Amino acid sequence: MLLIQNGTLLDPYTGADRRADILVGDDGIIHRIGDRLDVPAGAQTADISGCTVSPGLVDVHVHFRDPGQTEKEDIHTGTAAAIAGGYTTVVCMANTRPVCDSLQTLEYVQDKAAREPINVLQACAVTRGLKGRELTDFAALHAAGCPGFTDDGINLTSGRLCLEAMRRAKALGVPLSFHEEDPAFVLSPGVNYGSPAAEHFSVLGAMPVSEEAMVARDIELALQTGARVAFQHISSARSVALIREGKARGADIHAEATPHHLSLTQEDVLTHGTNARMNPPLRTEADRQALIAGLIDGTIDLIATDHAPHTAEQKNQPFAAALSGIIGLETAFSVCNTALVQTGRLTPMQLLRAMSRNPAQFYGLTGKAVREGSRAELMVADWNAPVCYQTYQSKSANSPFTGMPLRGRVRGIVCGSYSTL
Repeated sequence: MLLIQNGTLLDPYTGADRRADILVGDDGIIHRIGDRLDVPAGAQTADISGCTVSPGLVDVHVHFRDPGQTEKEDIHTGTAAAIAGGYTTVVCMANTRPVCDSLQTLEYVQDKAAREPINVLQACAVTRGLKGRELTDFAALHAAGCPGFTDDGINLTSGRLCLEAMRRAKALGVPLSFHEEDPAFVLSPGVNYGSPAAEHFSVLGAMPVSEEAMVARDIELALQTGARVAFQHISSARSVALIREGKARGADIHAEATPHHLSLTQEDVLTHGTNARMNPPLRTEADRQALIAGLIDGTIDLIATDHAPHTAEQKNQPFAAALSGIIGLETAFSVCNTALVQTGRLTPMQLLRAMSRNPAQFYGLTGKAVREGSRAELMVADWNAPVCYQTYQSKSANSPFTGMPLRGRVRGIVCGSYSTL
């Protein structure tokens, strides 16, 4: 047994915001929640004075590179990074090698994930081989445990195929997640079109319209089909406005923002170079402020890291040759707390909705609230502690946040009978 003592229970499911002790049994179930519980015989205790205890974070957009690119990350090290960041559930993307478009690859990931102490789910590809020509077998993959479908990393350019994907997903009751970047307007990836960084690195960059045009199209298709769709890593103010309007019209649409798009701008690319190169790119301060406004009013309802490990050799290239993407699981809570809560833009409860409750609900994951009788999936955090990341549990270290003074430290998690407290 584990008795978590002297913390503040902060639960976006129930609205609880009060002092509470939580007793977790050897079976991983929350047995009791109360004020100043007695310590049962033989129980371990964790004094979390000054910290909150809340539902564990949920990330619906990570890359664990397994199978096929395990020099960057694998399921075990990715899970370790997630645990360090306060996550008890993650959803892996399908752009592995081979692509996760078959039962064989799905079962490979599921078998490895079953050995880990947190919930590691594997999304499957919308199209075979991520080639955008033929849909995968949604029904068979969903029946085998796939929670949703995505061609993340690649735009689904064919509108006709996208429409059919939405129809199939709606019939099955499963969500779709779309990487929205029309390649016609991505003149070179990883940096904002026309930015000082694009000029400095002698590349053209990616136009915001590459995202906005696809978002506009897919809102219309979502309205026609009733499909549940998430727009991944939204980056532009116009995209936020389109999604806000689409929600008002009744579309079952959702939007992710990443910690880096919420905290950094195109100016930071000049400082961090290839460690600030990602798709879609960091854009202007006006875009960043629009993302925050969208998060505040619920237009953007998910914060997802797009945890994208790469080796040092793959990042230590001229800008145009380097791979896009950064790691994010370990730093996400600190970055978001620093940029959003410590600045007064969001309350802690609002941040937990976007990082825990809403992502779980998007995938229909239940039983995540902190209640007696529920499985313990908890994060303990000190929101005011200073932190500066220098090393990582991830195999990779491609992050612009290394060495940056931040506020907010994850003290540990509980997931079932597993605990790092």
